[in-house]
Amino acid sequence: QILAHRRGRILPAFPSTMSFQGQQTMLATAAAGAPPSLLTQVGMAGSAAVITVSFIHPIDVVKTRIQISSEYSKLGMGGTVSKITGEEGVLALWKGVNAAWLREASYTSLRLGLYEPVKVLFGAHESGAPFYKKFLAGSAAGAIGSLAGNPFDVLKTKMMAASGAEPPSMMSTARELMAKQGVSGFYRGIDSNILRAMVLNGTKMACYDQSKGYVVAATGWSKTSLLTQFFSAVAAGFFMTCTVSPFDMVRTRLMNQPADAKLYNNALDCAVKIATQEGPLTFWRGFMPIWSRFAPTTTLQLVIFEQLRSMMGMKAL
Repeated sequence: QILAHRRGRILPAFPSTMSFQGQQTMLATAAAGAPPSLLTQVGMAGSAAVITVSFIHPIDVVKTRIQISSEYSKLGMGGTVSKITGEEGVLALWKGVNAAWLREASYTSLRLGLYEPVKVLFGAHESGAPFYKKFLAGSAAGAIGSLAGNPFDVLKTKMMAASGAEPPSMMSTARELMAKQGVSGFYRGIDSNILRAMVLNGTKMACYDQSKGYVVAATGWSKTSLLTQFFSAVAAGFFMTCTVSPFDMVRTRLMNQPADAKLYNNALDCAVKIATQEGPLTFWRGFMPIWSRFAPTTTLQLVIFEQLRSMMGMKAL
């Protein structure tokens, strides 16, 4: 052992170098313990959302057609797919997918990526936190995301609803909307969209969070298990469909109004007209295609998001 003498005292001199393996262990431990940055969480959420929507978008096109047209509603999912592909081609099922990518990169990245930070603000991150706190945290994150994603949501809805073999371009749709309605046209249905996003994200994240606890307790699987994440996400998708369908119907009707006309004054006016003119059950028209979209979307988004978090050394939601 080397001894260093200074000011009459004998001090042990520690080794000036550390083994490479030891340095790696310390760095890994520090990385795992460090809280993820907000940008990291939002980026991972956006990546998971964009990957998911690339596969799920055709279901969204079918759902939108059924919601805006009684003709498609009578045909059902199978008939709607046959009619679209027969008259407009298979690629018509991906109409508006570029707007959908931008929507997911803005809206979903925020509502999913902000959930954990907002949970901390609401005190919903603590063990045994009540369901309502998780719902409020999810709702707040959803509202923020909808503000950012509304313009792309309007463009996506109008592009998906457009008939004809030639798919409309996002730029031409945006120019027409801007010329006839100005900037406010991109925020059509913002009131219903915020309400929808709050109910959707509150239900999705709270039910997913709560379901994981039930699955872990019933099976003994860990929170990081792929099976735990899968079954919890499927449950969240079902409850989302039940609560979101009416808001989704109102939002779709508001966003798909003609560029040169205004059929509804606001979300409440739209809801009243649907209920009185078409009946209350119209709010759940397209339930099966919505569930067919929400189930795989929720499952893929959350599972991919959880796997990306795991790769980054972050704990499970």
